[in-house]
Amino acid sequence: MLNGTAASDGIGIGRAMIIEEHSLDYTPKTITDTDAESQRFKNAVKIFCDNTTAQAEALRKSTGDKEAEILEGHIQIMRDPYMCGEIEKLISDGQCAEAALEHMCDMFITMFSAADDELTKQRASDVKDIKTSVLSILLGVNEVKISAAPKGTVIVAKELTPSMTAGINKENIVGIVTETGGKTSHSAILARALEIPAVLSVDGAAKKLSAGEQVIVDGNEGIVIASPEESQIEQYTQKRSAFLRERRELENYRGKKTLSASGEEYELFCNIGKPDDAISAMEFDGEGVGLFRTEFLFMDRNSVPTEDEQFEAYKKAVLILKGKPLIIRTLDVGGDKDLPYLGLKKEENPFMGYRAIRYCLDNRELFKTQIRAILRASAFGDIRIMFPLVTCVDELRAGKELVEKAKEELRESKINFNENIKIGVMMETSSAAVIADVLAKESDFFSIGTNDLTGYTMACDRGNSDVSYLYSALQPSVLRLIKNIIDCGIKNNIPVGMCGEAAANSMIIPLLISFGLTEFSVSAPSVLKVRKVISTWTKAEADKVAEKVMSMSTEKEIYDYLKTVI
Repeated sequence: MLNGTAASDGIGIGRAMIIEEHSLDYTPKTITDTDAESQRFKNAVKIFCDNTTAQAEALRKSTGDKEAEILEGHIQIMRDPYMCGEIEKLISDGQCAEAALEHMCDMFITMFSAADDELTKQRASDVKDIKTSVLSILLGVNEVKISAAPKGTVIVAKELTPSMTAGINKENIVGIVTETGGKTSHSAILARALEIPAVLSVDGAAKKLSAGEQVIVDGNEGIVIASPEESQIEQYTQKRSAFLRERRELENYRGKKTLSASGEEYELFCNIGKPDDAISAMEFDGEGVGLFRTEFLFMDRNSVPTEDEQFEAYKKAVLILKGKPLIIRTLDVGGDKDLPYLGLKKEENPFMGYRAIRYCLDNRELFKTQIRAILRASAFGDIRIMFPLVTCVDELRAGKELVEKAKEELRESKINFNENIKIGVMMETSSAAVIADVLAKESDFFSIGTNDLTGYTMACDRGNSDVSYLYSALQPSVLRLIKNIIDCGIKNNIPVGMCGEAAANSMIIPLLISFGLTEFSVSAPSVLKVRKVISTWTKAEADKVAEKVMSMSTEKEIYDYLKTVI
């Protein structure tokens, strides 16, 4: 049995097809005819764009627009004037096209890989995929094709890239196993879109599994079983039937209100990273957007987006939502989310460093430009502003003061906006949680970011395997802070939501119901599942569970107990 990350639900039983990568080794050389080398690079880019356009169209037919946009994003990155311009400069300095491409791609891969959230890290996978594709063209290497995989195939690969996925015939592929990738990686997103069970980050999978070997892929639990016994095949066949039956039943929750079994109503929102993601939020029956991560508008470019560019992005998202709420988190950049054109210095401890609201308050014109864009877009729908990484009331007040200045400028220019726009705080630091009573008096709403709140509270980096055992929202200290935040919100009559991963965790949902959370914000594919989980709990039942959990001393006690009641 092999263990990995459960990335796409379902049970797959089939024969392994090992995807082996071709070598892309080359010997860098100095170029004298730089014009010819530049043209060789341009030709490779054209071929890449043509190939990727065809792949995107194939993906659009098999999964839909959202997934095709992943590949279309690759074309945009490769056509980016900054990216191409810098590569051309390196070629004009005598580097070969391969080395110039690799240099620029590796720079972006390093930048994105250092991020603390999976959505930014997946940009590194995008750039790796692009680098592999264009290098293959430059070196004349044929890329891996999986379109000919026979029925009942389990794909096993080091990494499943979007370009590889475009060739998948979902009628023939019953499971996916990779050595890399997380729940929010493109491999996971595409596997879920194709409704193929997937287990990612299985160490050494391509070597531990053999071509043609029978394999069970349990995408619910993150388990891969090689050469299963007949009893295991029978067991997992029954599990697969039960899973498919449950998936069909989830459709019964589409178009319904999000209600507990005792009738309490909740808002069930989605987290997004770009305007078009709002389409998915609507398709999956989200009731709004609880977190719009605006830093993605600032990436893959060589300058700050203008006020008009940002305005159009926010306007597009809120129009897609057709009157449903859109909570926009202001720029969360700095520290480990480095953008070269901002000239940010390297820090020894970026998690505790110059980022988010701290960076924005120190760069007020950039910050005010974003706020003006958000305010202008608020004339087109229910937009709310949320400040990230707040640690003290001074930061909240300074942010609100800047909003007032931006409002005054817009009034003078006779530009419409929502005068009563709501301003909230993303509660993701221990400090904010401790002074939640103070912050609640000056906020219109709270949204709990459990990912960072857990890391800061437990003083652990979830990416560090040596301390990852501490990283759990079920830690007693984290649960107490969450409860305190919600209690303070209730006492001050402001809504409290949650946009961290814990909001979709079926083990934690009864605790949140008991504590009094009013809004859950989750990934779009999780909406119906979370709505169903909420519908199974009465407030009284949740209160009994929460009372017992809050009397426990360790994460293990809490986890073991919740496993018995979920």
